[in-house]
Amino acid sequence: MARASTARTNSYIPPAHHATAPLVALLDGARAVPEIERQRFAAGEGTTLYYAGDLSLLTRPCVSIVGTRQVSPAGAARARRLAKELVAADVVVVSGLAKGVDANAHNSALEAGGRTVAVIGTPLEKAYPAENKHLQERIYREHLLVSQFAPGSRVYQGNFPARNRVMAALSDATVIIEAGETSGTLHQAVECRKLGRWLFIAKSVVENPDLTWPQGFIGLPRVRVLTSTEDLLSALRESGSWR
Repeated sequence: MARASTARTNSYIPPAHHATAPLVALLDGARAVPEIERQRFAAGEGTTLYYAGDLSLLTRPCVSIVGTRQVSPAGAARARRLAKELVAADVVVVSGLAKGVDANAHNSALEAGGRTVAVIGTPLEKAYPAENKHLQERIYREHLLVSQFAPGSRVYQGNFPARNRVMAALSDATVIIEAGETSGTLHQAVECRKLGRWLFIAKSVVENPDLTWPQGFIGLPRVRVLTSTEDLLSALRESGSWR
């Protein structure tokens, strides 16, 4: 009996209740979207979002912190520091609840007493990776958990790039902490460009001689090298993205 009880305790407990909202309705009045992208959101996958938690968090300043699952110790430290400093500025930390950069960002925001939003690549009743299941439970109970995938739907590899598109839309800016040449995080960088969102790339990434992808973004409008959290906050204030 004790063994069965432990198994139940260690398994993921999904939200008892969830609600739905049209993505375009969440963006209206909160974050501008180019008309062609608005039509894409209205007609394609991700039209409806499923959520559990405090939806009002999306009306506050939101910044995504994203990057590789195989994060280095230095990258993890950068993600944690940035999340802590954003919380101090009353910014909601958004990420994708993956291992690596995402988990470090969410956990640091929680430890700092801030608010966080997780945009996941599975339906709400599933937790991936399993190691983050208790973190996912805490987020839907105390913060906000969002998915574009209907309950009961199957999980495919393509879910995760699609999830990045929604995460970019729901955020005022995205910060890439660490990402290799084939990282799925680059899908979010592309979506930021399409949506007119700010994209910040960590200085350590831009200066890495083994990476070529940053050069495809640096110099484009609303793309900056991140050297400090204040750089990010100042850019958003100056452009009117801060509400």
